[in-house]
Amino acid sequence: MKIDRATAIRQLLFARGHLTIPEIAEAVGASEPTVRRDLAALEMGGAITRSHGGARIADGSAAEIEFESREQINLAAKRAIGEAAFARLHPHSAVFLDAGTTVLQLARLIRLRPLPLKVFTNCLPVAQHLMPVDGLSVTLLGGTLRRENASMVGPLAEAALADLWFDQLFLGVGAVGPDAAIYSADAHEARINRLMLERTAAPVILTDSDKFGARLTHRVVGLAAGMQVITDARLSAEWKARLREIGVDLALAGGA
Repeated sequence: MKIDRATAIRQLLFARGHLTIPEIAEAVGASEPTVRRDLAALEMGGAITRSHGGARIADGSAAEIEFESREQINLAAKRAIGEAAFARLHPHSAVFLDAGTTVLQLARLIRLRPLPLKVFTNCLPVAQHLMPVDGLSVTLLGGTLRRENASMVGPLAEAALADLWFDQLFLGVGAVGPDAAIYSADAHEARINRLMLERTAAPVILTDSDKFGARLTHRVVGLAAGMQVITDARLSAEWKARLREIGVDLALAGGA
């Protein structure tokens, strides 16, 4: 089964709920026998649940599909940011990769171009991507699973951070507010992000330019002098000037 068709079926069921086999076949441009085989494989993997004449997304996989869908937003910009971040990695260092779809692009590059690193993360997809890489040490923080971001948060994850120090932190953000502070939609995520920033002298913020000027509920920290920010070249002139005034080390991926 081609992975692109499998993903299309999963996202279709996630978006539209229960569908019949003819409806799925028409939507993905495949024959009904082919769709039946696809659904059998997807059900075996726990992604969908089949019913008589159709299928629906499995309860446990909805958060995974949502994460995959968010990964596709501004994908070209996220990949460019990942490339710029990869260039800043130092072999034989200890790095923390935060949860988030932009940081995941960096993890994908590490898998493709392995470096000798000690990688720490609270993100399940990051750990899964890096698990097969020889010569790479991967540590996944324990804690409470935040399904929306496939991340580990809460007291156990926070306690683990207290005993660690990282040469670099690569942090994704939910928003950079009008006050030039990082924000998150979740209180637990905001707290663990704040602790991550306390455990490194070299934080690198990875975010596409659409996040600047957005608003979310929970404040993490304000951007400050010495922080590195990698975003895409669509960042407005106003934000470029503001970040440089703050003293942020700004890098624009995919352009000047």
